[in-house]
Amino acid sequence: MKTDIQIAQEAKMVPIKDVAAAYGITEDDLELYGKYKAKLTDGLWEQVKERPDGKLVLVTAINPTPAGEGKTTTTVGLGQALAKLGKKAIIALREPSLGPCFGIKGGAAGGGYAQVVPMEDLNLHFTGDFHAITSANNLLAALLDNHIQQGNALGIDTRQILWKRCLDMNDRVLRNVVVGLGAKPDGFVREDHFVITVASEIMAILCLADDMKDLKERLGRIIVAYNYAGEPVTAAQLNAVGAMAALLKDALKPNLIQTLEHTGALVHGGPFANIAHGCNSVRATRTALKLADITVTEAGFGADLGAEKFLDIKCRMAGLKPDAVVLVATVRALKYNGGVPKDKLSEENIKALEKGIVNLEKHIENLQKYGVPVVVTLNSFITDTEAEYTFIKEFCEKRGCAFALSEVWAKGGEGGLALAEKVVETLETKESHFAPIYKDEAGLKEKIETVAKEIYGADGVSYSPAADKALKKAEEMGFSSMPVCMAKTQYSLSDDQTKLGRPQGFTIQVRDAYVSAGAGFVVVLTGAIMTMPGLPKKPAADSIDVDEAGVITGLF
Repeated sequence: MKTDIQIAQEAKMVPIKDVAAAYGITEDDLELYGKYKAKLTDGLWEQVKERPDGKLVLVTAINPTPAGEGKTTTTVGLGQALAKLGKKAIIALREPSLGPCFGIKGGAAGGGYAQVVPMEDLNLHFTGDFHAITSANNLLAALLDNHIQQGNALGIDTRQILWKRCLDMNDRVLRNVVVGLGAKPDGFVREDHFVITVASEIMAILCLADDMKDLKERLGRIIVAYNYAGEPVTAAQLNAVGAMAALLKDALKPNLIQTLEHTGALVHGGPFANIAHGCNSVRATRTALKLADITVTEAGFGADLGAEKFLDIKCRMAGLKPDAVVLVATVRALKYNGGVPKDKLSEENIKALEKGIVNLEKHIENLQKYGVPVVVTLNSFITDTEAEYTFIKEFCEKRGCAFALSEVWAKGGEGGLALAEKVVETLETKESHFAPIYKDEAGLKEKIETVAKEIYGADGVSYSPAADKALKKAEEMGFSSMPVCMAKTQYSLSDDQTKLGRPQGFTIQVRDAYVSAGAGFVVVLTGAIMTMPGLPKKPAADSIDVDEAGVITGLF
């Protein structure tokens, strides 16, 4: 089998204007970035906004394991398969971050014969959106420190600065830094911090903003620090909004590329799901719903993170109503959850499957709580057995879920036809009664505890003194109606990544919280979650190279 990058490099792409034409988009509504990438103009939205929405299908997964699940691969393959069934389908994805691309996870373009292309462009600089977000974030940081240096008219307390610099790279030594060293003109000496760009509030703002007006209003509400009286200081007070918006002007526009089979893919925005809200932009999803009969989108990591935030944050804010959810798993990942070591996953083991399938069971139960029909799909591996498939199929159908095998990695759209047929059947025969899992008017702790108990399966929540203080202050400032964005490990339903399967008898530990006033949610930090990841002992960067002809190798 060829590598993902070999398959992508051998693909025969069609000009992006031809992909766009299949959705009724003319060249006048494209801003071209070469032959195979384009941004959609603001004028296109004005043309299509009154059209009825197509159907919205969310793809999510069980908790990720070293065995692999293939959520993005499934999303891409399902879009291709729906097109093979004669449906006008489009996919809507997040943009990859350079952090995992050079770290441990690799890129995010799908895999095998279910990829979006150009793969190297997407995984590297793409259309510059992440650069714009990084620049806007760091401009605000520079303006903040300059304001203090130039007399501090706002009375900013340098011990209560909240805004952090960012970089789209896993760089652990930047988590805690000291700035302003040197002479008096070099600024005030203080402790500072970096987050990865995908954890920046500006990433969340870009992904949730309706338009430029909404973007600027959200940017203005960012709380950067508190003054000596304990009052919030905002980006608007620093006169930062106009310049930040200028940097983000083009980044606000959705990007259009294609799958290996030329299905359209709107790839825009990229917040992580374990430390941010994990969904592509509202603008891209809304546009997709106007352009196609079926939009297939994804949410990051397991359903306890990405799907929960898609349903409780993105859908709540954007007025979206998903019509079905596809829940991705693999036989290997379920056996891993059942305690089988990585080197034994190829062996048939029904006993381990029975033990590990409780992880899938919990995710099914969680998604059904939102009132949305669920289709379970298994990414097929050559080592899987019919007995294992039969066990999982019967398990899912007993719980009211449709079930299908997926072979999109090996066969592209053709390998996703069984899944596509189940999705279409579900859309045509089952009604979605979507509702978020908690009400706007619930208090912040009530929202946290609802997610912890209903979604994670926790017995309760424990709050550190810092978290108690932060949540109380957020409510006093009038932010109690906001949704909560839980920052939690992706590897377990609990906040302890070593607890696989369906953990029971645990308490979620909330160590801190802060308000993302521009994004419109309260971030809740649990366990030891990091907002600036580090590189592993052997990073993916070790294997990436480019030859004299400019051909990149080792990217995956």
